[in-house]
Amino acid sequence: MQIYWTKINKIIEETPEVKTYLLDCPEGFTWEEGSHTHFALEGFNAGDKPNRGLIRHMSISTLPHENAIGISTRIKEQCSEFKSILRNLEVGNEVAIFKTHSNVPLKREDKNVYLLSSGVGQATFRPLVLEYFERADNVNLIHSLNIDSSKYFLFTNIFKSAPDKKFTAQFVDNRKDYYEEVKNLAADKDGLFYIVGSDEFIVQNIEVLREQGIRPEQIMLDKREQQLPEFFSFDLSI
Repeated sequence: MQIYWTKINKIIEETPEVKTYLLDCPEGFTWEEGSHTHFALEGFNAGDKPNRGLIRHMSISTLPHENAIGISTRIKEQCSEFKSILRNLEVGNEVAIFKTHSNVPLKREDKNVYLLSSGVGQATFRPLVLEYFERADNVNLIHSLNIDSSKYFLFTNIFKSAPDKKFTAQFVDNRKDYYEEVKNLAADKDGLFYIVGSDEFIVQNIEVLREQGIRPEQIMLDKREQQLPEFFSFDLSI
């Protein structure tokens, strides 16, 4: 396993609780849209065993041509040790990244794509939207639906409807409106539905989509293949 040590190049305050850390690109480090990585703080590998408290699984919110590895995360006032340390890091501090992989690259199957996210889950989808804007081949359209009760919506400079590009961005701040809209989107029985958020959020979305007749193979999750049965197990009773 190769560990890439790199420096924080810039810190962007996206909202009062969400920061994006832009990291220098180490030589030889590559990734694609929809990638996640293990993001670790200094000292995580200082002992005999890795200190898992200093490691988090994070989505990369940028594309390689942006020349920075973007890590966007919510840091609340009351937070974990990891987030507390992260909040105090500055430009120039070192962090580590390793085990980078994409579970949700943009599928080009001549279908409509629906991006369903909660809060900072939008960070996973930012590169997919940018990739689509650059090359729309074999994607009919993209519709993004994001729920954030804080009403501080992310990346609104990118997630804004562009009819000429066949891209629609929709934001809601409550569950009732959100799930009503998911049901409306599920009227497209041939669409591809990507879901990013907490495990509870993912399960609720799958339940709604399956009740509307969407098949498991149409639902993309930012999870390893061996984890997928956990999220679709309730299907056995349907």
